[in-house]
Order: sequence, then structure tokens, then C-alpha cells
Amino acid sequence: MTGTFQEVSLLLAAAAGIGALAIRLRQPLILAYIVVGILAGPVGLGWITAHDPLDLLAQVGVAVLLFTVGLKLDLHLVRRLGAVALATGLGQLFFTILFGYLLGLALGMDHLKAIYVAVALTFSSTIIIVKLLSDKKELDSLHGRIAVGFLIVQDIAVLIAMMTMSTLNMAGTGGIAATLGMIALKLAVAGLLLAAAMRYVLPRLLDLVAHSQELMLLFAIAWGVALASLGEMLGFSKEVGAFLAGFSLATSPYREAMSGRLNPVRDFLLLFFFLDLGAKLEFQAFEGQAVAALVLSAFVLIGNPFIVMAIMGYMGYRKRTGFMAGLTVAQISEFSIVFVAMGVSLGHVGGDALGLVTLVGLVTISVCTYLVLNSQTLYEKLKSSLGVFERRTPFREHMAEQKSEPMPAVIVFGLGRYGGRLMQRLQNQGINTLGVDFDPEAVRRTRHHGLNVRFGDAEDAELPASLPLAEVCWAVSTLHDTGINRALITALREHGYTGQIAVAAQSEEDTHVLKKAGAELIFHPYFDAAEYAADKLRHILRENKAPA
Repeated sequence: MTGTFQEVSLLLAAAAGIGALAIRLRQPLILAYIVVGILAGPVGLGWITAHDPLDLLAQVGVAVLLFTVGLKLDLHLVRRLGAVALATGLGQLFFTILFGYLLGLALGMDHLKAIYVAVALTFSSTIIIVKLLSDKKELDSLHGRIAVGFLIVQDIAVLIAMMTMSTLNMAGTGGIAATLGMIALKLAVAGLLLAAAMRYVLPRLLDLVAHSQELMLLFAIAWGVALASLGEMLGFSKEVGAFLAGFSLATSPYREAMSGRLNPVRDFLLLFFFLDLGAKLEFQAFEGQAVAALVLSAFVLIGNPFIVMAIMGYMGYRKRTGFMAGLTVAQISEFSIVFVAMGVSLGHVGGDALGLVTLVGLVTISVCTYLVLNSQTLYEKLKSSLGVFERRTPFREHMAEQKSEPMPAVIVFGLGRYGGRLMQRLQNQGINTLGVDFDPEAVRRTRHHGLNVRFGDAEDAELPASLPLAEVCWAVSTLHDTGINRALITALREHGYTGQIAVAAQSEEDTHVLKKAGAELIFHPYFDAAEYAADKLRHILRENKAPA
């Protein structure tokens, strides 16, 4: 390599090529990136020499990842799912850590390494599972919502685990009590500062930056990285600071828009984390790890789903729901690797632990992808032997079906004069409607009238992934820009929307373009308004000319 720029450009090209192969094989891109790092690292072709720039980009990528996880920490979902999300999430964490720790000791690990590995085995990839469920159109299903619920519980556990391990060094001098007291004190101080910022500072700042898409993206990254840096200065890890930064914005009405804008940035920066990870791995780290990796992989692939099925069956869910939800924890996540990497940087464990967890990640992520994608076929083959995981009367699932919240039948994009009035009329006629707009003033105005509305940008290709599309019959865009409407139609179809689409057009040429793009119904606001006005005037004139 003749320079850092050429080196990075070659790595990006290699990642794109092997990533395309991974997509053809229906594998997550995480695996492709790690493979590229291994091939380009010292044990492979030796391309990578600029370790410092890659390491910096990797650290920023991890901070943005934790920020987006905190941003998506929907406590309302956990509260709505109630007992099953908490019981399944906490139960899976407890039993996985317990059995994983015992397995680690049986495999010859010391206590601290066994704890790190056991905790790493509990984290499942929210990113991968949400993507797979979204591709299968199962995100709004009962097992999909339950899975997302206990994955959120796992995300909370990430915060606690990282804080615990980052302060574990204190236990050597002050004991466990001092460590726990320090964690509690840090949490209390962080909680007070965040509460004050969330109440008095952030709402005004967000209202200001929300008027510009570019400024909102810049603010989100700056806020996440700043709190990550501040967290490290105050004795937290960067990861914890970034997580808390995202959590502080999780109740904001702009969070979905920020998340949609951040996702491509997050994915791009995480590329460098996995490239850097692969480049730093050495085959010596895998030596003697094959047996341990296979044992732990089998535990994750079989044991974790069994734990979830047992808990959900006991709580009164059908065996199919438990099976489908259980498959979502049959892998470890990028957080597992980040967590053990943090342990290596703290000096708690050696590089062999990171190599082992990475190897388990490669195996479980690969196999779990196929399990989730073929879950129905797999269930049909195994359902006769899964009766032990179902009560005679699955009472809680019956209750969940009866209490399911009504989903919108119509989504209106654009809440200006035309769109806002249209939404209000539909709602007054008893049609459950959801409004979406990128103008903060329009969102506040519509919400003030008691209507269901979200802040979101129709130009964001990932926006439909955050919308409840399961029972939507009509998606209506009142936006004037034909290019935006075409992109919205494409994004809706790509995210599995099967209902009908209506859009506004300003000319006959726009009408032709939008029909070709897939719109079933075209509105002509100005033409329709002129026709209505003409008809009303004609009616008034006829009445005035009528004989007395």
C-alpha cells in the first residue's frame, strides 16, 4: 500500500465484493466484514498497515451503534408486553449466564473468563433479528413483538454489564460492595443529569434542529459522541456514555427520523469495527478453541431457544409462539464481541477469549440466519415433539389476542392543509388513521387535535420499517414532489407493504409517472378543488335564478 487513502479504498472494495457474496448466500454482512479483515490482516495478505485510523473509525462506529440502541429503547413496548418481555428476557439472561458460566468452568476457563464468556452468550443481535423478521413480514406478529420486547431487555442488560465490568477493577481494593456502590452512584448522577437535560435542554434543541435534516443528523452524531467521550472522562466506558446519549432522546418524537438517518452512518462505521476486529485476530487465538467453540455454539443454538420456549410455555403461550420467539436468541451479537473486546482493553481477559467469542459468533450467526428464515418449515417438522413447552390452555396468548391494540387502516404522509384535513375527516368517520410529517410544527398541530401522528421523513427509505403496516389498507401521500412519492412507493413495497397506495399529482405527466410506479389512486388537489368550487357556484347561481 502506498498510503492510507489507497488502503481504505481497497478495503472498501473488498468488503463490497465479499458482502455481495454474503447477500447471495443469505448471510449477515457482519460475517463478510470479519472475513475481509482476516484476509487483509497480518495472517492474510497483509494489506492493513494504518491501524490507528481504522481503530478510530471503529471506536466511533461502536459509539454510534450504542447510541442507536439507546435511541430505540422503547420502554413503552416493554411496559405494553409486560410480564412476558421481562420474564423471558431476565429468565434467559439468568439461565444463559448460569449454564454458560458452568460450561466455561468445565472447559477449563478461570472464573473471570468464564463470566465474560457467559455474559457474551446472552446477547442476541437486535439488528439482525429485526431485519430478518422485517424481511419475513413477522415484525408485527405476536412472537415478533415479544422477541423485540425481550431483546430490549437484553439491550438494558448490555448497559449494566458494561458498567459493571468497567468498574470491576475497583473490587480489588474496595470489595464488591464498593463496586456496587460506585455503580449505583454513577447511575444516580447520570440519571439526574440526563433527566435535567431531557426536561429543560433537549426538547428546545431538537425543535430547533428538526427543521433541517442535515442538522438533525449532525446533532445526533455530535450528541452521541460527546456523551461517549464525557462518559469515559467520568469513569464510564465510551459505550455506556453513547448508550445513555441515545436513551436521553428515546422519548423524543423525532427519534424515528434520527434513527433512520443514523442507520446508514452506523452501518458504514461498524464496517471498520469488524474489519479492524478481523485484522487483529490471529489464528493462534483459535488454536485449541475448536472444541470449546462447538460446545458453546451448540448451547447457544439449542439451549437458548429451549430456555425461551420453557419460560413462554410456562407463562401460557402456545408452543409455536415460543418456538418462533426462541429462534431469535439462537445467536450471539455484535455486542458480545464489543463486550469481550472491552474486557481485553481493561486487562480482565486475554485475546483468546475474544477469539473464542468471535468464533462462536461466526458459527451461531450463520446457522441462526437459516433457522429464522426457515422457521415455519422447521416448526412443522418438530411440532409433534414440542408439546412439553405448551400448557393445556395457553391462557396468556388468548388474552394477548383479545387485548391487541387496533392498528391504523390508513397512513397519511404529509400533514399540510390538504393532508391534515384529509386525516381529520377520516378519523371523524371512524377510520383509524396515522399521520406522518417531517415538519415539527405540523406534527405538533396535528397532535394538539388529538390525532395519532409521527415525525418522519418520506424521503427516508427506512421509514416504512418503523411503521405499523400490518393492517394498513391505504397509504396516502399528499406530498407535491413526484420524486419523493415515487421513492415512497418503492420503499413501502420493499418493506413488504401489500395494501393500496394513493398519491397526489399536480399534472397529467405526474399522473402517468406515479401510476407506472405503482400507485392505485391519484388525487389532483387543485383540479378537484376547482371542480368542487365550480359545482358549488353553479348550484348557488341556479338557486338565485329560480323563480320566487
